[in-house]
Amino acid sequence: MLELWAGEARPLPALPNQYVIGIDLGTTNCALAFAQQGGDAGERPQVTLFEISQLVNPGEVRDEPLLPSFLYLPGPADFPAGSIALPWDDSPRFVVGALAQKRGAEVANRLVASAKSWLSHAGVDRTASILPWRGPEQGGPEMNAPEGVAKVSPVEASRRYLDHMRQAWDSKVPDAPFTQQQVLVTVPASFDAVARELTLKAAEQAGYENLLLLEEPQAAFYAWIERHSDWRERVAVGDLILVVDIGGGTTDFTLIAVTEQSGELALERVAVGEHILLGGDNIDLALARHIEQQLAAKGAKLDSMQLHALWQQCRLAKERLLVGPDKKRDDKKREEPVTILGRGTGLVGGTIKTKLAAEDVERILDEGFLPPVSSHDMPQRRKMGLAEIGLPYAADAAITRHLARFLRQQAVQSEHGSVRRGASGLAAPTHVLFNGGVLRAAVVRRRILDVLNGWLADEGLGPVTPLLGEDLMHAVARGAAYYGLARAGHGIRIRGGVPRTYYVGIESSMPAVPGMRTPLKALTVAPFGMEEGTSVDLREREFGLIVGEPAEFRFFQSAVRKNDAAGALLDDTGDELEELSPVEVTLGAASQPGGAGSAGEFVPVTLETVVTETGMLQLWSVARDGRRWKLEFNVREKVKAS
Repeated sequence: MLELWAGEARPLPALPNQYVIGIDLGTTNCALAFAQQGGDAGERPQVTLFEISQLVNPGEVRDEPLLPSFLYLPGPADFPAGSIALPWDDSPRFVVGALAQKRGAEVANRLVASAKSWLSHAGVDRTASILPWRGPEQGGPEMNAPEGVAKVSPVEASRRYLDHMRQAWDSKVPDAPFTQQQVLVTVPASFDAVARELTLKAAEQAGYENLLLLEEPQAAFYAWIERHSDWRERVAVGDLILVVDIGGGTTDFTLIAVTEQSGELALERVAVGEHILLGGDNIDLALARHIEQQLAAKGAKLDSMQLHALWQQCRLAKERLLVGPDKKRDDKKREEPVTILGRGTGLVGGTIKTKLAAEDVERILDEGFLPPVSSHDMPQRRKMGLAEIGLPYAADAAITRHLARFLRQQAVQSEHGSVRRGASGLAAPTHVLFNGGVLRAAVVRRRILDVLNGWLADEGLGPVTPLLGEDLMHAVARGAAYYGLARAGHGIRIRGGVPRTYYVGIESSMPAVPGMRTPLKALTVAPFGMEEGTSVDLREREFGLIVGEPAEFRFFQSAVRKNDAAGALLDDTGDELEELSPVEVTLGAASQPGGAGSAGEFVPVTLETVVTETGMLQLWSVARDGRRWKLEFNVREKVKAS
């Protein structure tokens, strides 16, 4: 069974206790919102933000509206005994949240950050203990932590954030246990099937039940609807809403069309962008590199651990400069102090103090991340044959070029009647909704609007209308809670279906040629937008299935090819298809009652695709004699399928 989450409805059972909970599992911050179920059918319950208990200093637990997505792995001498106790755990082995972020800025090699980005990285084993990525192994020698660090996996780090929120809820709301509530956890729209499955796995390990995943840009739009009961007066049929979501680790683009159904306004998600590992982390590193160069000019050289600590310091300084409560819009002379601890025994004497200027932050944003580009400018691709193993950050840091590519891709590939286009074919939004911590900065929002409106002017169209009025740091959690209410009839839902087109690789039937691999074709098994509760029988073609011995299956997805019908066979996988993790399985020679067969048998089969009511996508192979096999898209290297 090819278990892919389809991005929409997954029925949740009616529960006796009371609440729907929305969780934003963010790269930099997590948030939790909730709403009480029940009440009058015509009255929508109110969505409320939940403040999360966490350590903010040793020995000090405080309720905060956000849980920073940082995990600190303390050594035996890091904190005094009993100083990291929580209301639900007297002696935790790790620190999550505000204190983890604060302490990790000083001792970076014990800090796990950007776990969500690693969760989406197909180039590493995401279930292996690899974080902190640059940290030393347990028992290895290191400065400041000679005993080493017992590393964790990206799944384990995510589990700990989710578990912390569950425990915080139960400590405050003991009469409504977390496990008895309906819970919605958000993921980037660009997460692939494995990353979604791993998110589910982390949540299940954290004790979550009655769980549903929801795409973050959709959640952000739900939050806007939740705050604006008059939303139907603000948009009209034919409008095209661009959701720009720039978080700590990723940039997501989504298009939502306003359509009409049975005389009523309806919403449909018509496009989802590719996975772009580009966000606040990249900006923070650029600022750290800027300061590093300034220090080098003065003769101060930083090692890799100090640079990592500087990276974390720049994150905090940038936020104070761009979105701090005392920030003045035109005050470019402001500066924030940055302190970098020394290494070795003379820590105090080796401490480096410098400053980060608001003027430098805005210049780096304007020139590097938000340059004024043409809508025909496409992002650069990597050209090096070899690269250091790490997070696969976008090769081009210009968010505006990635946005141009997204709107050009949708214009070229989509034939959906609701997509508004300019004269050149550019997908032309009428409205834009911002989401994500980076977009709290007014300078970032203004620059994106300036660039986007310039493109529209070139197309002979008027400027976009920003959809305002939502707290960008909590919108995703609030929107997830609202979606839970909408499923119970207390709001409108966005039609979506499968967020990408999915394919299975088919080996060509050609004579063997020395030195050349047999060409691979791609069969469309699930078209974009395939709805929950539907199925497709691909009976017009038969394929040969090897059973009883190991075989490899290759799967692909595309965010841009939206018009490939189920059963369409592409002659090659091409640049528009992204390969997912291959699956090596041994299919049983006999499957289902009455089946028979022998090892190595080559069985003629047709394929059947099902999107269940729970939003999972299944791929079945069906033999002429009624035997059926399902392929399970699994995160392990070697799997068995029934």
